[in-house]
Amino acid sequence: MANLHPAYRAQPGSPLFVDRPFYHQIANATGQRRLVETIDIPIRDARAWKVPAGHVMRICTRQGPQVGDFNLWSLHNPRERFWASRTRQLQRAHVSVHDRLWSSLPYLRPMATITADTLENYGVDEDGGRVHDLLGTRCDPYVNHLLTGEDFDFHCHSNLTRAVAPFGLTEFDIHDVLNVFQCTGLNEQDQYFMKACPAQEGDYLELFAEIDLLCALSCCPGGDLSVDLWGSDASDDDLLATCHPIGIEIYALDDELLTGWSPPTSPNYRGHHGQRPPAEDWNAKRNQCC
Repeated sequence: MANLHPAYRAQPGSPLFVDRPFYHQIANATGQRRLVETIDIPIRDARAWKVPAGHVMRICTRQGPQVGDFNLWSLHNPRERFWASRTRQLQRAHVSVHDRLWSSLPYLRPMATITADTLENYGVDEDGGRVHDLLGTRCDPYVNHLLTGEDFDFHCHSNLTRAVAPFGLTEFDIHDVLNVFQCTGLNEQDQYFMKACPAQEGDYLELFAEIDLLCALSCCPGGDLSVDLWGSDASDDDLLATCHPIGIEIYALDDELLTGWSPPTSPNYRGHHGQRPPAEDWNAKRNQCC
């Protein structure tokens, strides 16, 4: 198969070209950070938290393999939120170190940059599986009812909905996720598959907050996905045995590590999508041209 170029290729100076030495230093200078908050996310539940711009968050499997469904919003404007499909196009279908998580239109800027990943070298397994998935999305009670006819309140969509309610957000704010620690791919029929999570106790993914963030993560009720979530062989007792909590750690960085860095800005598009601007603006533009 030909090694085709990606459809979205950045020009020099684009935000797609990350300053790798800057992020390497953030990942490696662990003596120049201080822990400011820890959060424990119980099995089959979710938590939401704030991360100031210029801080690092670590998502870690403290007790064993577990998949987490991750959402992000701009803390000050939740209409700006993580855009999984554009991130998949601009970066990769499975993300790791130096990949960025991009926000929705019209903002379109990096929300966070991955600085460290203990599963970075997992690569592609014998089935074509890779980790930290952007192909799929969160499990939800609507699909569950569609497939089983039963109600279940602890799918990731519901967990995230409960977690963000104290911040004034609702079910309508929950969006497509980054599936942290999840191993997935496409089979020969181009169908989405999930495999058992390869993370072990102590694995982690670290992200640098490019803007002030509100984050939420659900411990998937499918645990490490080693047991089918749906189907004739699915058993909730078996699934429950595969579930483990996830830990969150938030670190403040020494000021010198942030020298030269500033939060990213949105593209300066002013075209109004081809719509005619208000009359006074239109007349001003006409007078400038004639």
